[in-house]
Parts: sequence; structure tokens; C-alpha cells
Amino acid sequence: MGLVMVNITVSIPQELYNKMKRYSEVKWSEVVRRALVEYVGRLEVVERGVVSSEDLASMLKESGLDVGSVGLDEAGKCYEKARDAEWKRLSSTQVRS
Repeated sequence: MGLVMVNITVSIPQELYNKMKRYSEVKWSEVVRRALVEYVGRLEVVERGVVSSEDLASMLKESGLDVGSVGLDEAGKCYEKARDAEWKRLSSTQVRS
């Protein structure tokens, strides 16, 4: 059986909609889908409090650090700091109806 997809409605400002219309070749639903997958993935990493070596390497790379030059202790501290900051950011996000 194939992947079941559901539809959601997303409200955006008119100005953003007007800008998006200029790029009719973009599949905006795919852009939103990818953003949601990434966001939920980050929430799950923060929620678990445990990160895989691949996720840690990705976080370090995103922060501009050279993974090869960072020791394990320093990497762990960077991860904890990033995790706490991300949790604070994500937990303060308000859902508006």
C-alpha cells in the first residue's frame, strides 16, 4: 500500500503569497513538506536528549565548526548548549489559530 497523504491549510501573509506567485515553477507544497519534516526531526532530537553521531556532526557543521578539530568533550558541550537553545526556541513558538 502507498504512502497516505493528508492535506493541511497554511495561512500566509498576502505579501509572501505575491512573492511566491513569481516562482510558479516551485512546488510549494514540497517546500512546506520538507520544512515540516526537518522541524519535527529537530523536535524529536531535542525531545530524546540523545543525538546520533551523524546528527551531532550535522549540528556542528551547521554552526560553522570544523568537526575534525573539535574534541569529544567540546562537541558534547556544544551539543548541550545547542540543544538547550533549540528547546528554548521551539518551546516558545506559539501556535496561532
